[in-house]
Amino acid sequence: MTTPDFSRPVLAIDTSTAFLSLALHADGQWHGMHTEAGNRQSDLILPGIRNLLSEAACTVSDLGAIVYAQGAGAFTGLRIGIGVAQGLAVPFGIPLVGIPCLDAVAYQIPDCECVLAATDARMGEVFYAWFDTRRHERLSAYGVGKAEEIALPESCQGRQVAGAGNAFALEQPPAFAGQPFMPTAADYLRLAQSGRYPATAAEHANLLYIRNKVALTAAEQLAKKVQAAF
Repeated sequence: MTTPDFSRPVLAIDTSTAFLSLALHADGQWHGMHTEAGNRQSDLILPGIRNLLSEAACTVSDLGAIVYAQGAGAFTGLRIGIGVAQGLAVPFGIPLVGIPCLDAVAYQIPDCECVLAATDARMGEVFYAWFDTRRHERLSAYGVGKAEEIALPESCQGRQVAGAGNAFALEQPPAFAGQPFMPTAADYLRLAQSGRYPATAAEHANLLYIRNKVALTAAEQLAKKVQAAF
């Protein structure tokens, strides 16, 4: 089955940051967990899901879909999230809906014609993309780079820019007005319910990688320390 059934309970998983965020929508009720987990996401995620299912008096087999954070984000966290989603979905043929993380960030500012979604990518860079959340359009490719190098797209010229994402809490944030708003798993679930994001069979689910490099080499780390010292 690759068509989500939002009339049934739906689970959402976001492990793209240091937070573990889970949401379950069942019988019109919302159940959630959002906690700073650090490197304990793999220890906390399954007990957290069991607790939400128990609260809603349902089981994995009752789920009409599982929503997951697709990336870009923390490499290890994303792998944990999709691995758990696939492991739960495969035995019951539950469809998965991947939501790009920057989309979820952008929709913290709805009904706006020019939104910059920007999140901390570590290594002195940010993940970013431009959106029109009023017309539900992405105005640029997903990108990664220095915050100060983000350029206003032609389609946003003359429009008021609104920014969202934890990149705006960095010491060197993007050069646009913005707030460090970040989504929870419930926000991912609501975007999935919009029907604008395709579902897929669990075995075909994937992650969105904006860059292949996930860490600085030892030499690069040393060079960075040397630069900071002078």
